[in-house]
Amino acid sequence: MAFAAVYLVWGSTYLAIRVGVQELPPALFAGTRFFASGALLVIYARLLGRPWPRDFFEWKTIVIVGIFLLIGGNGLVVWGSQWIASNQMALIVATVALWIAGLGALGAQGDRLPRQAAAGLFIGLLGVTLLLRPTADFSAETLWGQAAALGAALFWAIGTIYGKRKRPKTPPLMAAGWQSLSAGGLLCILGLALGETGSWNWSWKAGIVLVYLTVFGAVAYAAFAWLVHEVKPAALGTYAYVNPAIAVVLGWWLLDERFDTVQIAGMLTILAGVVLVSTARTEQTTTPVRP
Repeated sequence: MAFAAVYLVWGSTYLAIRVGVQELPPALFAGTRFFASGALLVIYARLLGRPWPRDFFEWKTIVIVGIFLLIGGNGLVVWGSQWIASNQMALIVATVALWIAGLGALGAQGDRLPRQAAAGLFIGLLGVTLLLRPTADFSAETLWGQAAALGAALFWAIGTIYGKRKRPKTPPLMAAGWQSLSAGGLLCILGLALGETGSWNWSWKAGIVLVYLTVFGAVAYAAFAWLVHEVKPAALGTYAYVNPAIAVVLGWWLLDERFDTVQIAGMLTILAGVVLVSTARTEQTTTPVRP
């Protein structure tokens, strides 16, 4: 049941965001979702007896990780989903495993990059090149969406590596809750500053998407936090390539999204690279998370 929650909920996130951003302004949409999810996670963590962050270092690390993961990462996913299909967004963001492999090898605390991971990195980047190939309906907005997807993967990787190297002592569930609360609050402030309140249009579709992302997103992360302690890293890391596969199927089924032959080749190439990188590094890195 925990794996089903992580696979299905996180895999469907891209579809829900694509639908929601057509109804709601991006910064307030993402900020409201993260703030509410963070509140739910913090309450749940306290009910389980998890302690608050203890000092300034812990609070600083939590806020910085939240900014990278949820504002730079998920925030760019929401913003870019205004212009590109959910299946393409999911596949580009799947390259986060490639970014983590490459950036994680840098610096004094860097991990050695195994040959299999290096090969996966090269193969995955080749797949990105194929996926980003301009098509007949290519436009400036498409370019913005693709750039946002790549930026989201990069920011998520930076936030993951930063959090891993700082090694905060706050329990993961409590830390994730405060990451969501802090990032959600900042995104809401950004949305208000940009005047997005005038673009907020309530509809039954927007309400369903917002509730789904808020509630089920929190449930999926709680399931993930439990799996971290119960299964091997190799099994846990399967979400990195199961999620985009589910996103592609849902986008095709419910939104009539399609790939041409070259894009299908790019999709398969990216997933092959992610599999190689994930399986090569399961003993050396912490699996990235998606609150």
